[in-house]
Formats: sequence, C-alpha cells, structure tokens
Amino acid sequence: MIAEMEFFVDPHRCIGCHACEHACAECDTHKGHSMIHIEYVERSTSVQTVPVVCMHCDSPTCADVCPADAIKRSADGRVMTARKPRCIACSNCVLACPFGVPKMMTELELMMKCDMCFDRTSTGRKPMCATVCPSEALFFATRAEVELRRGRSRPTNEFRFGDQTVTTKVHMIVPRGRTESHLDVTTAMHDKPTSGLIALNILTNVLVPVEGAS
Repeated sequence: MIAEMEFFVDPHRCIGCHACEHACAECDTHKGHSMIHIEYVERSTSVQTVPVVCMHCDSPTCADVCPADAIKRSADGRVMTARKPRCIACSNCVLACPFGVPKMMTELELMMKCDMCFDRTSTGRKPMCATVCPSEALFFATRAEVELRRGRSRPTNEFRFGDQTVTTKVHMIVPRGRTESHLDVTTAMHDKPTSGLIALNILTNVLVPVEGAS
C-alpha cells in the first residue's frame, strides 16, 4: 500500500523569501497569478512571516456561500478554483473564507485560489510552492516522513474560530508540547509576539553616540 502524500505548513520555518509566490505564479493553471501570499505576523514588532495557502476545508465555507454553485471539491478533498462558466464574480467566497484565501480576479471576472497544484499532484508531483521552499515551511510528504524529520513538532488540522471548528485537508505544524487539539485562530489574532521572535527596535527616540562626534 502506497502512503498518501499530504500538505503541511510550518509557519515557524518561514523566512519570508517569497520563493513560493513566484513559483506559484508559474503554475500553468494560474494564468501568471500567485495563489499563495506571505503575511507578517506582527509587523510592528517582528519580522516573522507566514505563508497563506488554501487549507482545503472539509466543509468549505466558500462553496457553501456560492450562489452559482461554482466551487467544487475533488474526490480527494481539494477545494478547486471557481468554474469559469458558473462564477458570477460576486465575491461571497472572498468574504466568507475564515483563512482569507480566495482572490477575486476582477480582470478575469473569476475567483481563483490554491488548488494544491492539482495538475501536478494528480500525476505524482509536488505542488510548485513546496518544490522551491528552502526552509521546508511548505512541505509535501507522507505523515511518516514528517514524524521522522520533525520530531519536536506534530501536525494538526483542526482550527477554532470563536465557537466554530474547522477541519482541513492541509495540516499546520505546531510544537509537540501543545496540549490543545486545535489552533484557536481568534485568540491568536489578539496575542502579541513573545519570546523567540526578532523585534526591530529601530524607530526610537534614543540617540546613539558616535565615536569622534563633538
């Protein structure tokens, strides 16, 4: 039996190089547009970045709110880009997605989003972003390989938005010591970066003495 390949996101490994964005734009089905983007966690106090990809929800809100039934899931659980003949460019999906993923391409009158490079992964290849990520923040592998190479971490695919719980096909890597079975996204939005992050304290009123200056 062949082990299933899965998509893992490890935000702690993201170095903000944007290689994933450039590689994604080269995907044949994306018409030159990147379906992944890099966000700063707390720009005023940290340089920490995180890659934002479609998490491919088990019960996708984007599809639930689509009035034209343009968004479908594949047999293996991927949530696909809206189908051009049906999409009416209403942006309901853009507003409803809890992860902020769908993009309304106004020039195309079409919602486009990450489909985990269906044209590549359906033939046994890795998604474009995972092939170029130098720090393996985006990782496409078997569960056994992740457990072997990330001994201090574990994957989770359960997210909490207030009272709503969302489970996904894509897994987020979290520290193994976390006792929670889910990530509370709403609470995390209000948390400030703590230890382990680099702060850029360059905008201060402190005058730094220069040797030799009078």
